[in-house]
Amino acid sequence: MSHAPQTFAQKALACAAGTAAVETGQVVDVRPDVVLSHDNTAAIRRIWLQFGQQRVAIPERMAITLDHAVPAPTTKHAQNHAEIRQFVAEQGILHFFEVGRGICHQVLSEEAIVLPGQMILGADSHTTHFGWLGAFGAGIGRSEVATLWATGELWLRVPESMRVVLDDALPPGVTAKDFALRVIGDLGADGGLYMSVEFSGPGITAMSLASRMVLPNMMAEFGAKNAYVAPDEQTATYLATRKVAREKGLKIADGAATDAAARDAIGAEQAQILAAALYPDPGAHYVATHVYRAADLEPFVACPHTVDNVVPLSQVAGTRVHQAFLGTCTNGRLEDIAAAAAVIRGRHVAPGVRFLVIPASSQVLSAALEQGYIQTLVEAGAVIGVPGCGPCMGNHMGIPAPGEVTISSANRNFRGRMGTPEAEIYLASPAVVAASAVVGEIADPREVMA
Repeated sequence: MSHAPQTFAQKALACAAGTAAVETGQVVDVRPDVVLSHDNTAAIRRIWLQFGQQRVAIPERMAITLDHAVPAPTTKHAQNHAEIRQFVAEQGILHFFEVGRGICHQVLSEEAIVLPGQMILGADSHTTHFGWLGAFGAGIGRSEVATLWATGELWLRVPESMRVVLDDALPPGVTAKDFALRVIGDLGADGGLYMSVEFSGPGITAMSLASRMVLPNMMAEFGAKNAYVAPDEQTATYLATRKVAREKGLKIADGAATDAAARDAIGAEQAQILAAALYPDPGAHYVATHVYRAADLEPFVACPHTVDNVVPLSQVAGTRVHQAFLGTCTNGRLEDIAAAAAVIRGRHVAPGVRFLVIPASSQVLSAALEQGYIQTLVEAGAVIGVPGCGPCMGNHMGIPAPGEVTISSANRNFRGRMGTPEAEIYLASPAVVAASAVVGEIADPREVMA
């Protein structure tokens, strides 16, 4: 039976609902491939227990990561972690990641637990992150996660879709973070409310995988239900390599398996991944299409206290900073740490400034150590934290004092986000964060490195 051309979101929800097609606005019962939670698992468990059940329905589809307050900064946090570990053992949860492994979105990507065309629903608003690999990722509430544990199913309304097109590769000194901030600044923090945001165009294809991850991650700050980047061979190779390594217990560098059997397994997995990927149909309906010229983009900064309070870097250059924070699920990857190391190499953190660097995962930390970036940062006066969320949500490991200014590579800057309502948070790219740490003021890395 023929049907109207479908967007990615329509195809993904139809697949998860086990039907041929769905319409925008339709409410469907879906069975997600992965259900994510983190340090909030203990709280979700208390809701789930109210359902009167003893066993979760989907232990093989659950993924739990301890990442939001690690290592535990208080007895209360330690008790929370202990309850989660006990729950994981009792329920036989397959995918559990301990303190220090890293941030849930980064870790599940590295472990290839989520694949193109699949659906992941998580008790974390930045579950939109998984759109980088062509999956439908959406954040949901704790009670909804508890319902999934109990039944394996949840109803969702099929979102409307918009397109954001980038016409060419980003110019030197401009990053995916700048592009994301520009989009949110132009259209507002609620400009994508309950929408599926599809990124496309030559500029998106030209991005590294790490840069692509920034875009759907930041769309949580746009109000989006989910976001999407079309998976390609580069995406499939990344995921296939990691999936084979995880399942076979191998250590394989990206696309560099030396064992013939491993190479064959990766090739077969890559083909399966691409075959299962979902792509929007030509002629699908979009409520809006926004086209950006890469040549018009420049470094941007989101000013306190809203993520859509976005201005060109030049307008806030010279603003005094007390702390620079590089990390989070948005910008704590290897290429981000490399960018910061390139800026700070041969220089030093300015007097009166703390430069906190927290890798998004243990794999990122290991690679940064091997490539010398950590040594460069430490020699320059940076402080390296345990892989995890760190001060992003104001738990610990870098909470600012009242009246202090932080420039951060994170995704949120509302009042009190980092734990101190009387502090100010500016959001920028990793290179800008590093340059600001060196100068002691918000600074353009192109000028610092000139």
